[in-house]
Amino acid sequence: MSWEAMQEEQPTVMSLLERSMNKDRVAHAYIFEGKAGAGKRETALLMAQRFFCVEKSGSVPCGECRECRRITHGNHSEVMFLQPEGASIKKAQVEMLQKEFTYKGMEARLKIYIIEDADRMTASAANSLLKFLEEPESPTLAILLTENAHFLLDTIQSRAQKIAFSPPSVERRRRLFQEREGTGEIAAGLLAKLAHVPGRENDAAQAEWIVQGRNLVIQLTEEVHQRLHSALLTLQDKWLVHFSDREELDIGLDMLLFWYRDLLSIIYGSDDITYFDQKATLERVALRFSEMEVVARLQAILEAKRRLRANANAQLLMEQLLIQLQEGS
Repeated sequence: MSWEAMQEEQPTVMSLLERSMNKDRVAHAYIFEGKAGAGKRETALLMAQRFFCVEKSGSVPCGECRECRRITHGNHSEVMFLQPEGASIKKAQVEMLQKEFTYKGMEARLKIYIIEDADRMTASAANSLLKFLEEPESPTLAILLTENAHFLLDTIQSRAQKIAFSPPSVERRRRLFQEREGTGEIAAGLLAKLAHVPGRENDAAQAEWIVQGRNLVIQLTEEVHQRLHSALLTLQDKWLVHFSDREELDIGLDMLLFWYRDLLSIIYGSDDITYFDQKATLERVALRFSEMEVVARLQAILEAKRRLRANANAQLLMEQLLIQLQEGS
């Protein structure tokens, strides 16, 4: 993505960074916090290009010179990347990064390292990074990318400038997830609308978890309006097993919320629906409900989410919700 395109996506972020660079007041470490698809990695690359581009137009990197292309392709000698290996970023990875910078420490040129999913550092990795932030071997710029800055050590947060990225559009998030390996159109559509999804060992596992949860929503909503007893069995045997903790159950409630919002969209004649492959079913179900009856069910789900945050018993909460969904109150 070009500098100009990112200025349109994240005008506040880019203006702040441009002012800092033009005034030579760049911090030694940044935390870029924002949702997937917000452009954190793209901005980090543009910032690196800004320092090394040999054909800048004013303060804007060209994106086409040899230096810019090497940064884009991840093979620039002065720009290093750190990513999780498996589920986390390990201490050995941070130590290897430190060694690489030590080898190059005799050069006065700026070194930049970009840590993706920085909140997934182990405690020992985070402590190693903290020492590196405090005692760099050469001029360095650290850029930590995360969706959850509060998972970073307080001491790391205090030594870096935090920059918040605006949430990307649903369509941009959908495209991003769909481009990931193992994330199909159905999973991508839901992932794009969810505020947060607990991490899985890889993108394919995350997509599979979403699809399974989605199938449970479809099954549960069918049973709750026809066979409440079956819905209560599904709740016990499948729903509470799949959505096994409060964070996951909150996501399950969001997915249930999307189903009833889709019913409302059908009633309003809108094609903006999350369960797009279930449109025929939604149209058939919508014939049985008035607008106010669907709204009452949406309110019941929102109240269940509120009670979940207040530490209500999860099983009891869901049983009561299913009865409310059946009765419409």
